[in-house]
Amino acid sequence: MSVATGRDTIAAAFAASAGGARRAALMPYLMGGFPDLAASRAIGEAYAEAGADLIELGVPFSDPLADGPVIHAAGTAALAAGATVHGVLEVGRALAETIPVVLMCYANLVLARGTERFADDLAARGISGLIVPDMPLEEARGALAACDAAGIALVALVAPTTPDERLAAIGRSARGFVYTVSVTGTTGERDGLAAELSRIIARTKAHCDVPVALGFGIAAPAAALQAADAGADGVIIGSRLVRTAAEAADPAAAAGELVAEFAAALR
Repeated sequence: MSVATGRDTIAAAFAASAGGARRAALMPYLMGGFPDLAASRAIGEAYAEAGADLIELGVPFSDPLADGPVIHAAGTAALAAGATVHGVLEVGRALAETIPVVLMCYANLVLARGTERFADDLAARGISGLIVPDMPLEEARGALAACDAAGIALVALVAPTTPDERLAAIGRSARGFVYTVSVTGTTGERDGLAAELSRIIARTKAHCDVPVALGFGIAAPAAALQAADAGADGVIIGSRLVRTAAEAADPAAAAGELVAEFAAALR
C-alpha cells in the first residue's frame, strides 16, 4: 500500500475544491507564533473549522523581504514572544492532523538546518509543502531534490513580470501548486486587483501542470471571488487576516469569522 505524500495531500485538497461547490481552494495565511504559539494554533484551528481548504503557515523571520508591514510586524511580535522554527513546526504538526499545511519559510532558516533535514522535519510532522520566497529557481535544485525525496511539495512563485522562458522553466519543476503573485511588490491589502488578472493567471496556467493559486493583495471576499472568476484554482489571504487577528480581543474567533466570509463568497 502506497503512503500519501504531501504532494498527494495538496493535490487532493485542490481536487476536492474543484469537484465541490467551491470556485477555488481557500488558503488563509497564518503567522506561526503570533500573537504566541498557542494562540496561532487556535487561529489555525479556527481557519479549518471556518472552511479553509489548506493553510499557509509562516515562520517568523527578522528580514522578511516579501512581506509588507502587517505581516512583518506580526513576525517581529512572534519572535519577541519567543517563537522558534521548532515551535512553529509543532504548530504545523497539530494543524496537519485536520487540514493540509504548507510552510512558508525564508531560505536562511532552511539552509541553517540543512535542506534534507528540513524537508524530513516537515514530512515527520505531516506538513505537505514548503514555500521559500527568496530561493530563486537557479538555487533551488538541492532543496527540490530534498523535498522530492521526503514527499514534500516545493512550491514555486511567479510574478506578473516573470518572462515566458523563465515561467516555462519554473513550470517544469512545479510541485503542489504555483503561487502566482498578483502584483509586483510585497504582501499587503490593496483596494483592488489588477485589471489584467485573467491574463496573469492564464499565462501561468499555460506553462504549468499543477493548480495556480493567487496571492498578494486579496483583502475582501469580493476580491477572492474575482480571482476565482479570473481562473485561479486557489486564493491565498494574508495581511487582512493577520491584521484582523492583531486588532481583535479574541484573535481566533475574529479570524475564523473572516475566513467563513471568504469561504461563503467562493461557494
